[in-house]
Amino acid sequence: MLLTKFTHSCVRLEQDGRVLVLDPGILSESATALDGADAVLITHEHADHYDPAALALALADSPELTIYAPAGVVHDLRAHAPEQAARIVEAAGGDSFAVAGFAVQCFGGQHALIHPSIPVVANVGYLIDDNLYHPGDALIVPHGVSVGTLLAPVHAPWSKVSEVVDFVVSVRAPHAYQIHDGLLNEQGLAFTESHIERIGGQHGVKFRHLDAGASVEI
Repeated sequence: MLLTKFTHSCVRLEQDGRVLVLDPGILSESATALDGADAVLITHEHADHYDPAALALALADSPELTIYAPAGVVHDLRAHAPEQAARIVEAAGGDSFAVAGFAVQCFGGQHALIHPSIPVVANVGYLIDDNLYHPGDALIVPHGVSVGTLLAPVHAPWSKVSEVVDFVVSVRAPHAYQIHDGLLNEQGLAFTESHIERIGGQHGVKFRHLDAGASVEI
């Protein structure tokens, strides 16, 4: 499986001619990520993970494209693309399904708390082909599975470095790459990633930074 990272939390997976995209948001190169996509998974409704305009255009251009997302995203996206409503499908924690040849398991249920005054929205983490785990905006350790490759949200208004490091250590994936890095400058990102790499390495996790646009076989 080929993984390509885009800015912030968007990734594109390619395998046997099939393409699955996760979290194309407004901070990402959504049009490029979605080009030729067979399916899309959205973790939650925040704009840095969900770009309704880009997705509506992709649905109109690609008659086979299917999108899975929490209920709030499904409701909003169907309003943006009513003619493609049947291809916009609800996903929730505990669900399992196959889409475009990829096996998907769903974990979690809600977004991490930003502040008590800010409403909490639904968030779904996705495990792809019993290998790659994208948690969205929650540090939920998936139960009953072994993760091969973890996408770790390295910085957010709802997290701190110790929580991110503990999440990486708890998942115990042999390989980890950063996501949710669009709000940090190069110095801040290097500082945070150094802690993840050093402490994660003590627990058998090999962390590697991926630049936007870079690809890696997983």
